[in-house]
Amino acid sequence: MLQFACNTVSPSKQKRSTEAQVNILFIIADDMSKHAGIYGDKVISTPAIDSLATEGVMFEKAFCTAPSCSPSRASILTGRYPHQLKEGGNLWGTLPGAYSNYVSLLAKSGYKSGVFEKGWGPGDFSVGGYKENPAGPRYASFENFIAQLPAETPFCFWLGAFDPHRPYDPALKNTTSINKKELKVPLWLPENEQVRGDLMDYYAEVKRFDETIKKAVSLLKEKGIYNNTLIIVTSDNGMPFPRAKANLYDAGTNIPLIMRWGNNLRKGMRYRELVSLVDIAPTILEAANIEIPASFAGKSLLPLLLKGKSDDRFDNVFIERERHANIRKGDLGYPVRAVRTADFLYIRNLRPERWPAGDPDFFQSVGPFGDIDNGPSKQFLVENRNNPEFQKHTQWSLEKRPGEELYDLRKDPDQLNNVAGNPTYSDIKKKLENKMMSWRKQTGDPLLSAKEDIFDTYPYYGGGGNK
Repeated sequence: MLQFACNTVSPSKQKRSTEAQVNILFIIADDMSKHAGIYGDKVISTPAIDSLATEGVMFEKAFCTAPSCSPSRASILTGRYPHQLKEGGNLWGTLPGAYSNYVSLLAKSGYKSGVFEKGWGPGDFSVGGYKENPAGPRYASFENFIAQLPAETPFCFWLGAFDPHRPYDPALKNTTSINKKELKVPLWLPENEQVRGDLMDYYAEVKRFDETIKKAVSLLKEKGIYNNTLIIVTSDNGMPFPRAKANLYDAGTNIPLIMRWGNNLRKGMRYRELVSLVDIAPTILEAANIEIPASFAGKSLLPLLLKGKSDDRFDNVFIERERHANIRKGDLGYPVRAVRTADFLYIRNLRPERWPAGDPDFFQSVGPFGDIDNGPSKQFLVENRNNPEFQKHTQWSLEKRPGEELYDLRKDPDQLNNVAGNPTYSDIKKKLENKMMSWRKQTGDPLLSAKEDIFDTYPYYGGGGNK
């Protein structure tokens, strides 16, 4: 369903500017959930994000394909789901160059491409056949890239901030205006000062990400190319906290998505359709009038954005994960598949005998429960794992999970009450299971027929960290 802003023009009167080839500025946060003013968060101010949304469009129900940096970014670039990317489905893997990449396709069509800070990764792109980061050649800054841009040359730039990824600088929050009264600790985390301080550190980096956007927008305006640039702001996955990042609950997958493109998009639109970041690559290519490869699983959002064409493909999104950090004996991952609709989240934990957050004992990377980034919130849960007062919190984040999970989002928006075993939901569970199986078959999920978990056999090119 669409929610139209006041003073907008109807789809039939909406026209796309074609005087010059569109520029592409893709701005991506590292581990950010929907913590911005335009999404109703009042803890910090995010004027740059809010302004782009007011002058363009925003999606309330946008989801990454995987709550893990490398596979999520690979999906954005290739328009394919992680399980369609072989080693690209793992964190600290590689991205096979055989798969079409929107950045490469734009470069072949005359676009100047570039990346600042975090592009695709972490991983070893050279193993996949790339000579430089799949998101483009590296530049010292966006300003440096623009300064070297030849006249009349369209560009495609990937501005990949490291914010708000851990580790945090505790001093940053002391110089950031934070409305502590508005800060709400998620229900799955304990309410205490240790967790609240951790959240404030996170918010301080979200604020810094907003300032990064402000500088980039100011440069576009200064160069007179603001209105001819398709600006996309999003994140690779959700916040780096227990039960969020590396998990298929909304805290790990429901991310911000904002677009602005001069007068081409209806200003102030809030879309409630469920959309996936697998749709970013085809959207960019269509905006640039470049043919979309048949290999893409994603579909362009422009029919929705420019013509208001909504259909049943926006009724659900599919999410997954394979190996995140290498923190289980035998290099094992934690394969999961999920389907998210407006009212339900259905999750299949394909190997429920494994620890979802990683082995309780140190194996190779990060430490115990290593799929949770190290920080004060995780530390508190691990230290209080046997404390009855926090049993439900540690159960939600640290302990093993059943093969099936089903959450009724109308009653349980935080996804804490698993109703998969409730007979009342048997019909809806079967319907969602069938929908997921149809998607897995259609997209060639290798785990449907493989004798072994193929993703567990791929090399892990990382060291002892979790990025």
